[in-house]
Amino acid sequence: MAQVPQTFFDALAVRTWCGLALESLGRAREEIDAINVYPVADGDTGTNLYLTVESAVAAVEAVFTAYDVGKPTLADAARAMAHGALIGARGNSGTILAQLLRGMAQVLADGESPHTDGSGLGLALRQAADSARQAVAHPVEGTVLTVASAAADAAHHAGDDCGAVARAAYEGARTALAATPGQLAVLERAGVVDAGGRGLLAVLGALVETFTGEAVSPVPGTYARVEPRVATEVEECGDDPAAGGPAFEVIYLLEAEDAAVARLRERLDGLGDSLVIVGGDGLWNVHVHVDDAGAAVEAGVEAGRPYRIRITHFGAGDAHTTGERLPRERVQRAVVAVVPGEGLAGLYGEAGATTVLARPGEPPASGELVEALRRAHAREVVLLPNDAELRHTAAAAAEQARTEGIRVALIPTRSAVQGIAALAVHEPDRRFDEDVVSMTSAAGATRYAEVAVAERQSWTMAGICQAGDVLGLIDGDVAVIGTDVTATAEGVLDRMLSAGGELVTLVLGDEAPETIAEHLEARVRESYLAVDTVVYRGGRQGAVLLIGVE
Repeated sequence: MAQVPQTFFDALAVRTWCGLALESLGRAREEIDAINVYPVADGDTGTNLYLTVESAVAAVEAVFTAYDVGKPTLADAARAMAHGALIGARGNSGTILAQLLRGMAQVLADGESPHTDGSGLGLALRQAADSARQAVAHPVEGTVLTVASAAADAAHHAGDDCGAVARAAYEGARTALAATPGQLAVLERAGVVDAGGRGLLAVLGALVETFTGEAVSPVPGTYARVEPRVATEVEECGDDPAAGGPAFEVIYLLEAEDAAVARLRERLDGLGDSLVIVGGDGLWNVHVHVDDAGAAVEAGVEAGRPYRIRITHFGAGDAHTTGERLPRERVQRAVVAVVPGEGLAGLYGEAGATTVLARPGEPPASGELVEALRRAHAREVVLLPNDAELRHTAAAAAEQARTEGIRVALIPTRSAVQGIAALAVHEPDRRFDEDVVSMTSAAGATRYAEVAVAERQSWTMAGICQAGDVLGLIDGDVAVIGTDVTATAEGVLDRMLSAGGELVTLVLGDEAPETIAEHLEARVRESYLAVDTVVYRGGRQGAVLLIGVE
């Protein structure tokens, strides 16, 4: 279907652009992954950019959905785009793209006008390039930063027409991208352009299509395709290329004040390289390569409140080491699970599962689940979404993975406690079908509940609740409304055990009262003979308490 061009840059244009950018990156993802030899040849730049934009798309769509009548303002849509990219940024390339979008949003959201023209778009591109460069500890030319600056320079002289400005930015970026091999020796040796810059070109091509209705494509033959191989050079934010490198990539979101982040920059810069910190207004995305991952996380704890912590070990024979990288043999079977808190991520990880962390109110997108299915590096994968709302997203991810030759079984777990039950009976040495049936049976035999605090007044199956009331939900429906967390949890537990049970699982959130576990364990011990209780700490998981009864 032909794209209807946008005349001005308004909220609808933001929405259209994000959607087209996601489609463009989806088509180019494998190509971009394949030319990813700098700064680390880990073959994931295209995937990281795709996941970052996918998060931006989800945030923009959520803003439009929130408007029953009319549409959001340009400021609303631009801020949503930037926020979504920030919280979903993956890898060095995705982190820089998030800052580019944030820089644009700072201009687009400034003022009350429902739209802006080409001049405003040019200013937004200039702010994007400048803010991204400032976010990188040690900028290097021949990277996405160079391509972004060239796009902004070209857009500056293109006039007031959005289509002309977008096309000028695209052409400027394309010219700069073609020149990147002459700026970085590792690119020249591999015969490729910068992968991050190639991804930005795809995003800018989508911007041209947004305002002209015409799709653009790179000049054939300009971008060589190579297999990902070992590179020893440092990141876009590194200094001169050097052999070897840090062992870990550490990424986390951070709630912190500006002054604390300034101190964090200094400390992390001394710990490693590839340092990029983007964001603002109290929320930041931190990316660094270090040898001491614990020290990088501790630095975040001292600065504020880190969460969504992701630590990747490059390992022997991986991207930061010298010599040829031998392909890692696929394991026969793995489990991929979505978990709501860091504590459960650790528990599932100890059991051998590959985990995807879901922040409260921000479920993972299908692309993130597909990435996890690939990361499991197995011929057969059992997928546990652990949330009823994620069933369709998980099904889409499973279908995508199947097209790539991975055998995927989706078990429709509705809660993390059902996932725990399934994982407890998982036996990778059994036949795949038998293992899936056993795990499905264990999950289905586990009733689940949660205790949460109501955010607003609403109608429920148990009556009307007010903001601040404590809600006890059993199998997804509100069954108990109370004022005290412990008393409400006890009421929920009594209702669940009235139908029988052998094992109670309690998963405590950060906001759970200190004595609640002891109280509920005593209640079970005194009132329900032969019923065991296990307690886990889930961390920042949204619900105050998760309960499972098997």
